[in-house]
Amino acid sequence: MNMYTAILVAGLVASASAFSADATSQPASPASASAPATMPRILVLATGGTISGTADPRSAIGYNSGNVKGQELVRGVPGIEKLASIDAEQISNVGSQDMNDKIWFQLARRIQEAFDKNEADGIVITHGTDTIEETAFFLQNVLRSNKPVVLVGSMRPGGTTSADGPNNLYEAVEVAASAQSRGRGVMVVMNDQIHAPRWITKTNTTAVQAFASPNAGVVGYVDPASVRFVAPVPQAPREVLNLPADGPLPRVDIVYAHANMDGRQIDHAIADGAKGIVIAGEGDGDASKDALAALDRAVKKGIVVVRSTRVVSGFVNRNVEVDDDKRGFVVSLDLNPQKARLLTQLLVANGVTDAAKVQQAFSGTW
Repeated sequence: MNMYTAILVAGLVASASAFSADATSQPASPASASAPATMPRILVLATGGTISGTADPRSAIGYNSGNVKGQELVRGVPGIEKLASIDAEQISNVGSQDMNDKIWFQLARRIQEAFDKNEADGIVITHGTDTIEETAFFLQNVLRSNKPVVLVGSMRPGGTTSADGPNNLYEAVEVAASAQSRGRGVMVVMNDQIHAPRWITKTNTTAVQAFASPNAGVVGYVDPASVRFVAPVPQAPREVLNLPADGPLPRVDIVYAHANMDGRQIDHAIADGAKGIVIAGEGDGDASKDALAALDRAVKKGIVVVRSTRVVSGFVNRNVEVDDDKRGFVVSLDLNPQKARLLTQLLVANGVTDAAKVQQAFSGTW
């Protein structure tokens, strides 16, 4: 047992009152109530996003997120009722730029409850694409189950000629209902591809093929006829982090590195009470001398400092141009700044702030 395992206590904080008022279960289609008992049971949790958006005439590609409820989304996908017995609940109805701790906690606790009470064989979450990778990574780190959780979104809203939501949602249910998905934890399905939370990132602002996993590649492919995984089921046990019982996740700020950078933004983060600072560094997570000096000041105040990179692919390595051991820094390895921030938040919430133990946790999730 490593130090990380010894520190972290598996499991989520139970909370029977954590669900939003509109998160009531309803049959997603008439077929749901009469589906054979042998069909997989899939619970769709809707949060909003482009996949539930409608076109807006303000521009040729304008739209409004979150206009369509989860039940309507499922009912609008031809043939989806043949894949599984489907129920749908509305957790939130926001564009994913407004995703927050409250919604994350509601999702995590509702999913855990559904699995613990054997209400579902798999979960599908409809979600906006802007922060879908963060929600997926968050859930991967806090859920205790080997049942599949599949996040899905779309790049084009409903009502447009190129809407990709219906096909993506069909394939997400297909993956969640597949026996091959058991033991794979959280996944993201977009544009016929299956991605793992650690690797996936959004690489295009508007294209349908917006997502990639630069450092690893996809874990599988899906079309309306088949699910094909190209990566084996993970064998190493996952470490599970607890949610804080008494409030949101601790504040961790991301500071973007650039040429001619001073330390003022980092000093502001210190003054604002950040418990962690992630530097989206240049190249291999580097930053100016002034910025590094400000990060040194943060470490001396007990703030967790993580070096990540603004570059889309590659690893941030320890002790290359920066003496991380001497300065007490953590490196993010392959995690981009937004995921490094999330993991740091969860670790601090679980009382893990020692740089060596934080580094071990970053390595352990890989």
